[in-house]
Amino acid sequence: KYHIVFAPKYRRQVFYREKRRAIGSILRKLCEWKSVRILEAECCADHIHMLVEIPPKMSVSGFMGYLKGKSSLMLYEQFGDLKF
Repeated sequence: KYHIVFAPKYRRQVFYREKRRAIGSILRKLCEWKSVRILEAECCADHIHMLVEIPPKMSVSGFMGYLKGKSSLMLYEQFGDLKF
């Protein structure tokens, strides 16, 4: 089990209202694709906490790179006005 925390560039406060719901569904989808179990998660205005179970064959840094990169692209597709 790993407690991971990540934030947008310059810790901008971008996770609110519809963006908060969108990032939640995006992160669930990405974790499902990689067979990662989300045990608990909390989305704050300027960062995200997640408690996850990562399969032993996957590195934590590799998973974080995948999660941050893909979620950023998917959010930008939905909300083109965001700055990352």
